[in-house]
Amino acid sequence: MPKVKIEELPECPVEVTLKMISSRWAVLILRDLFNGSKRNSELLQSLHGISQKVLTSNLRDMENNGLISRKVYPEVPPRVEYSLTPCGESESVKFFVYFSESPLFFKMPFSRW
Repeated sequence: MPKVKIEELPECPVEVTLKMISSRWAVLILRDLFNGSKRNSELLQSLHGISQKVLTSNLRDMENNGLISRKVYPEVPPRVEYSLTPCGESESVKFFVYFSESPLFFKMPFSRW
């Protein structure tokens, strides 16, 4: 998911949100970050089936799109935490995250990807 350019964004807020969280793992990463800041290892443990490479790629894309922020602490060994930005906490993003956890979502045919 490359960085979304403002000129390419649709006018509909729902389309904008879908474009920004279109990867398979983005909604699950956002779900975990709604509970507070997380380290890379914590995200890796909570997302079963994701590789380190895919997680890193998704985190970078989401950071570039303004959904999450990355804070590096000047320690040895270095510590990095990810948290939601105001854009990542927006109502449209919350809708998709909460809807994806709904029992109704799992009864829909498209949820079997």
